[in-house]
Parts: sequence; structure tokens; C-alpha cells
Amino acid sequence: MKAAQITRYKAPLEVVERPIPEPGPGELRIRVHAAGVNPVDYKTRNGDLKRAIAFALPVVPGNEMAGVVDKLGPGAARFAVGDAVFARLAKQAMGGFAEYAVVAEALLAHQPKGLDHVHSACLPLVGLTAWQALTERMKTQPGHRILIHVGAGGVGTVAIQLAKHLGAWVATTCSPRNTELVKSLGADQVIDYTSQDFTREVADLDGVFDMLGDETRLKSFSVLKSGGVLCSIGGLIDVATAREFGLAWPLRFLIGLANRKHDRAARIRGASWSYLFMRPDGAQLAHLASLVEAGTLRPVLDKTYPLADIEAAYQYVASGRARGKVVVTM
Repeated sequence: MKAAQITRYKAPLEVVERPIPEPGPGELRIRVHAAGVNPVDYKTRNGDLKRAIAFALPVVPGNEMAGVVDKLGPGAARFAVGDAVFARLAKQAMGGFAEYAVVAEALLAHQPKGLDHVHSACLPLVGLTAWQALTERMKTQPGHRILIHVGAGGVGTVAIQLAKHLGAWVATTCSPRNTELVKSLGADQVIDYTSQDFTREVADLDGVFDMLGDETRLKSFSVLKSGGVLCSIGGLIDVATAREFGLAWPLRFLIGLANRKHDRAARIRGASWSYLFMRPDGAQLAHLASLVEAGTLRPVLDKTYPLADIEAAYQYVASGRARGKVVVTM
């Protein structure tokens, strides 16, 4: 099969021939039709995450995909050969940028009815990230007022829709060229980050969903009310996430030191914050599929690239110019 692989960190991906994988117990082999490209993919290729997840190179990257069940492993019974499925793959395995991938049954869900492979591949990683941030970390409720940074990005476009589904009032930041897009997704207030300071535009919020980290995260505490919650997926991780990844105590200590100003800002506001490294979850993905079928959620696709041009796809996602999702087709 054709597959993209990381041969060495910071080097361009290579598209090569690799053996077709065999599913083990509780696994299924998927004939991949499309796979989403995300910031975590180029960070993995660059070696930015190797302290947290060490892969034996060469390795096939790709964290989400959509395709058709090709073969069942022993004990797999929830899906049948020929089913159209999608998944956020296991963090320790990846493998989405290939013509075939092996996936644990528990991570799979049926694709939304009426949605093609390309648009289905837009949803697993960003959909689960947004859902877990909004429901598990921020505890979003009807009437909550929240700010979603980078509303036109892959996670942001889904988070706006899910936050509105949960009954929240939503403000978001974006550039002027994306104003109409985020309004069409349900944003109640749009902040032009090129000319406006979000800290002067909103206040007393119940939650902030931060995609950028660093100074944006730090400034975001000032718009939270007492008891408000910030969830971050950008910048430096927190100590709890470092512990989850099994990082050594000296490194956890340094991460704690680096985050002191964020911890202090949260304390001053009477707020709390955490970093989210989302987890794959087939049941949650099935729920998101039901929201698509109900017309509540729609994927936002920017560009597609063939597998042979995956390096161009990486570069485009890394540029930060993508509106919604970028997908590689097999």
C-alpha cells in the first residue's frame, strides 16, 4: 500500500510502499479514503511531541481518517465489512496517511448518513476536541457566555456550532475575511483580532476556549468572571497533562514554573484552567455524527490534497491560513 511516513524528524514526509497491516483482536482494517491534517501532525513530524509520545521511526502519521471497513480482527463484531466509518486513531499508533489503517473497534463510529468520506474526515479530531473542551472541561450550560479563539480554524468552526447547540452565547476572534463564515456558524459577537483587543470587547465570561496559548492564554483570564473556566489546547501543557504523558518529575517541575503566571492570573480572577489533549472516543464520535445528521453540525472543508502532495498540505496547515479543515485523499 502507499503510505506517507516520517523517516526522521524535521525532514519532509516520504510517500512509500509499505505492507498492508493485519487487524489484531478487537481491531478492524479500514480502506482509507480520506484523512484530516491537523497541527498535531506537523508538530509530530517536527519532533515537538517526542518527549510525550516516542515513536519508533519510520512511522506512518495521521490522526484521523474516514473510509470503509475492509477486514475484521478476532472478536470485532460491531461493524461489518463495507461499513463507512470514521475515527480519531490512537495517539500512540496514528497511521491515517495510508491506503489502509488498523483501528481499535472502540474508536470507530459510522460516518454520518449523507456525508462523504472527505467531509467525514474533517470531524473526528476537531469534533472530539471541541466536545470534550466544552462539555467536560468548561461544563458549558444554556445561558453561558463564552469566548472561542480562532473561530475560523479547524477546532473553532466546530466549537462555535457545538457551543450554540449547548445553549451558549458565543464570541469569537478571527480576521475580517472570516467574519461571515463564523457568523454563519452561529457566532453572536465577532472580534477582529487584527484591529481589536478582545479584552476590551468582552468581560465576565463563563468560559474561554484557547487555541493559541502563551500571551493569548494569559490575557484571557482577564475576561473571565469568578468561577469561570479556561480550557487551552495551545502553547505549553499543564502539569496534569505532563503527568498523564509520564514525563519525568524534573520536567514536570519546569512546566509548573513556566505556568506560574497563568496559575496566578487564574487565582486572581477566582477562575480555573486546564490543558486538553483530547482522547479518541468512538461513542462520542457517534454522538457527533448524530448532530451532523440532525443538521446541527456541519464540517467546514478548506482544501484537499492527494497523498502524493501531503507535504504541501502540511505546509498549508502550518501557515495558519486554513479556514476549517484540510484533508488528504487516498
